[in-house]
Amino acid sequence: MLQPESFQFLKDLKQNNNREWFISQAKCYEEYKKNYRQLGEAFIAEMSKVDESLSQLDFKDVSFRINRDIRFSKDKTPYKTNMAIWLSEGTKNTNLAGYYVHIEPGASFIAAGIHYPDAADLRKIRREIKGFYEDLEEIVAEPQFKKIYGALDSDENNTLKSAPKDFDKDHPAIQFLRLKSFTATAKLTDKEVQAKDFVKATSEKLLVLQPLVEFINRALTTE
Repeated sequence: MLQPESFQFLKDLKQNNNREWFISQAKCYEEYKKNYRQLGEAFIAEMSKVDESLSQLDFKDVSFRINRDIRFSKDKTPYKTNMAIWLSEGTKNTNLAGYYVHIEPGASFIAAGIHYPDAADLRKIRREIKGFYEDLEEIVAEPQFKKIYGALDSDENNTLKSAPKDFDKDHPAIQFLRLKSFTATAKLTDKEVQAKDFVKATSEKLLVLQPLVEFINRALTTE
């Protein structure tokens, strides 16, 4: 489970996001890193029971450095104030879909899919939808999907105003073809994140999205 001290560390870091404070908390950070590893490995073990494609992952494949890349950002705070876990058959440095756990006091959530793929991969996904949209419709119509996630994420930034180039505006799945990112997201409360069964309960929710992950990865890996 997520240790109370780790959750408090994230709260304190948000209020003291500077190098001096961070260095003064070296002992707390060491304990935080241990808990991070425990959670990452626990998610790998739990998720792999159902999604065997994740079974070869190590902690280094699913974890992130706490330091922010501030080179091109207006926000110069040096540290991330969340704990993140990314589980994908392709690990962090490939373009395959996967599952994401975001732990942040007051702003935790889970998601799965692929976030803003590049142009070539986006076209592959749209081509898959064009030919096999019934598969995707079945995935998003599944009762547990609708109960937990509602629908695929869509907003004005994620959705084209018209049909993408070379796709029919009257296609039966035009609402999917217009998407630029293919994810489903659900918020988590602080209570859920700190619960003793956090890993098991969260894994069960994430695995509802396994068919979505497999649909996307089928599109990306099929010649």
